[in-house]
Amino acid sequence: MSEKLKSILQKQQKQKEEIVNKKNEDVVQLVGFIVGNEELAVPILNIQEIIKPIEYTKVPSVPEYVLGVFNLRGSILPLIDLRIKFGLPHISQTEDTRYIVIKTENSEAGFVIDKLTQAIRIDNADIETTPETFNKENDSNSLISGIGKMEDKIITILNTKTLLKRNF
Repeated sequence: MSEKLKSILQKQQKQKEEIVNKKNEDVVQLVGFIVGNEELAVPILNIQEIIKPIEYTKVPSVPEYVLGVFNLRGSILPLIDLRIKFGLPHISQTEDTRYIVIKTENSEAGFVIDKLTQAIRIDNADIETTPETFNKENDSNSLISGIGKMEDKIITILNTKTLLKRNF
């Protein structure tokens, strides 16, 4: 194969790789789940793991939505019921109930969700900022980081840093 042909093929391969990399940069990967009647999502990179419910220990003098703490391979994590945190009534756990362990740089906790739905890939262009009526302008404490528009539904994307802020 001539050097000129090799050069052209390498150039084409490089262009293909750049297109694939650009596409991947424009896509957000989320994990969807149900709490009450709403589908919510968090970035997949903030999820440590998703487990079936395990035994937890109640802790006194914490908000009602903090069910207690649980031991996850030697780490003691708070367990938060998202139904109660969002003002919904508590329900008994079902076979669909899961604990989703979310982490950021310096914090992690388990959250009780009603049902896991799916892994979601959504273009950045299809994520709207939070409407002003939901929170103060540029409020970094907003629980919602964006609204994802999909073909057949709208998904609320939660702000994991705010979700993990402890006020107890």
